[in-house]
Amino acid sequence: MKYINFKYLSLSLTLSIVLSSCIADEDLIQLDPNNDAVDSFWASDEDALQGINAVYSSLLTDGTYMRSTPLLLDLKGDDTRSQSPWGSMYNVGRFNSNVADPSIYGWAYETYYQGVYRANQVLENVPGIDMADNGLKNRILGQAYFLRGLYLFHAVNMFQNVPLPTQLAAFYEQKTYEEGWKQIIEDFKNAASLLPVSYANVSGADVGELGRATKGAALGYLGKAYLFTKDFTNARDTFKEVIDLNVYSLVPNYRDNFTDKNENNSESLFEIEFSREAGGVDLGWGGIPASGWGKTSARAITYGPRAFGWTDVQPTWALFNEFHEELTVSGEVDPRLDATMFYNKPGGMMLYGHDFATFYAGNPADLNDLFCAKYQNSDGEYENEYDWRSGINERLLRYADILLMYAETLNETGATAMAYNYIQEVRDRVNLPDLRVTKPGMTQEQMREQIGHERFLELALEGHRFDDIRRWGWLEDQTKLNWLKSRDSEYETYTKGREFFPIPQLEMDNNPGTVQNFGY
Repeated sequence: MKYINFKYLSLSLTLSIVLSSCIADEDLIQLDPNNDAVDSFWASDEDALQGINAVYSSLLTDGTYMRSTPLLLDLKGDDTRSQSPWGSMYNVGRFNSNVADPSIYGWAYETYYQGVYRANQVLENVPGIDMADNGLKNRILGQAYFLRGLYLFHAVNMFQNVPLPTQLAAFYEQKTYEEGWKQIIEDFKNAASLLPVSYANVSGADVGELGRATKGAALGYLGKAYLFTKDFTNARDTFKEVIDLNVYSLVPNYRDNFTDKNENNSESLFEIEFSREAGGVDLGWGGIPASGWGKTSARAITYGPRAFGWTDVQPTWALFNEFHEELTVSGEVDPRLDATMFYNKPGGMMLYGHDFATFYAGNPADLNDLFCAKYQNSDGEYENEYDWRSGINERLLRYADILLMYAETLNETGATAMAYNYIQEVRDRVNLPDLRVTKPGMTQEQMREQIGHERFLELALEGHRFDDIRRWGWLEDQTKLNWLKSRDSEYETYTKGREFFPIPQLEMDNNPGTVQNFGY
């Protein structure tokens, strides 16, 4: 299900005011013939499908996965750094987002609630449609629960105490962090009960459509919600359900998770579908995706190497160095390094048809710097990223992440010895030595540290590192915080409370009584 063409719902009534004393009040309410009105739209299977497709479209905007959300997830981790000339971006990783400037974080907040609003439209209206295909109805409702859960997952995870709209209303009061996670868990549970394992064999208009949410995606995010709230037993059992579906496996080539050549592969539980076949020329900075847009995913140009993109995000030397801590069985550097970043590699490294050392030879600073390789169209097919048309799907949840989270929950529930098996499955793909041989008999605490290392390398630049740092309590542990500062100087400006973004001022102004997050 590549998101290229979109149909959107216009759910407003147009009032035609006719200045005549003999016209009844009810005659003043007219339906605009150019728009689908709320009274005439939610009537058919096709309407329901259009409705759920509109919920997906909020994943494609500048506030979500077109650009802003990856930045917000990545830049606070010790795997990334930013020297962006744009202060709003530069300050994200320095924990210094400005309440008076909602750029980036405010756009994300707005779009998450746009997605929630659209999901609520589906959940409120689709049950009342007399659909010919009840299986299709359940799948549509399951997707709406999943997507609402996903948008709220981001809102709660990034902004802490936020509204939790579950029905259409004019005002939504601010809720607690704990209430937020409770709602997210409920939504993912509902989604998992309604969604199919795949769409390959369903009977309906959505048959065979890739990109739609599945039972595995819902269970994966349900497990994450349990993990983030330290409910390790439920997290463990939920991740085991994903594994026992027997539909996911690691792809042999690690890099296949970050290009447009092997999308929706066996390792992907959920990904955002992008296509560079957009037909327009407008950059489309805000609003909803439209036919005039020429921009698709802007991650590639935003993270792109110098002279091929804007270089607003770069890997840290701490990440580079950690990749060298352990050689493969055959004595080579971890192959994930080259899939993660560009650098002046002995023997040469190609990017966009150029040898790294040759291309940057005239600029010692760039020659000796590090640039992002994940999600770059850098294999020689394209000259650079300046057309804003990257078509690489954003992989939100991979099976490797499931395996490592399952190992973590095993360790936290007293089964440290079993955790080795699932960690090693991830390590085997890149030919790393067997941990059961090199580090046998680890304690629970030693295994925690090992899992931190494994997740750092496997999931670098994928928006997971800071979530891990925060949920592991490293920011409250002065020893760990000092260690983070030694690896990433951006942590020097961290202060308590800044692990979350501020509530945008517009939200504060529009909803009196909203309390700003601590630290702002």
